[in-house]
Amino acid sequence: MKLNLKIWRQQNAKASGRFESYQVDANEHMSFLEMLDVLNEGLVSTQKEPVAFEHDCREGICGTCSLVITGQPHGPQSGTTTCQLHMRHFHEGETIVIEPYRAKAFPVLKDLVVDRSAFDRIIQAGGYVSVDTGAAPDGNDILIGKEVAAKSFDAAACIGCGACVAACPNASAMLFVSAKVSHLALLPQGKPESARRAMNMVHQMDEEGFGMCSNVTACEAECPKGISVENIARLNREFIGASFTTSK
Repeated sequence: MKLNLKIWRQQNAKASGRFESYQVDANEHMSFLEMLDVLNEGLVSTQKEPVAFEHDCREGICGTCSLVITGQPHGPQSGTTTCQLHMRHFHEGETIVIEPYRAKAFPVLKDLVVDRSAFDRIIQAGGYVSVDTGAAPDGNDILIGKEVAAKSFDAAACIGCGACVAACPNASAMLFVSAKVSHLALLPQGKPESARRAMNMVHQMDEEGFGMCSNVTACEAECPKGISVENIARLNREFIGASFTTSK
């Protein structure tokens, strides 16, 4: 399968970027990242600089492999990370445009690699439980309703890839922040710090330069883990409630 690639190349955060065209011969059973590996092997063999891109587990669970593929974060297959997208979903002779996430809070480091440490700082601002909850209890010691537990588990499925930010026309991080707030706020262990958590994480999100949510819901549509925008409503409730009880 011969493919035409238009890939964003940028030496560093301060340099001007550009699209460069390449051709690659890929097998339909390859993953998208394996196809990029083949491209880079060819570039290295001709003493050209390989394309920089991020990857880690290649199992769809870490969120590292974040690319915008022909205008869609993680590519055309819904509910799938870039590393789990396979070349059988593309066609002979197709032109594929590959670029990094575009957001002020995600500056390009090189080529397709962006700095997503803004997410780390948001988590550091409050995305954890610091109160003493004791040792791990038996599974039935704390009774939690099945519906509540399911909602918390669904929110915790967020892998922090940033597709929500890339999909949003405002580059908002509300879906990410709301998932991290929700999965703790719904559980008894997270409730003692829920007000402070919501305030601190939202303030940090604003300081990082993410945009505001305008209910486009493209974030949910492009999220590889199907995180629901219902969590954004919960975050808003948590934040408004916290504003009456704490200054930060």
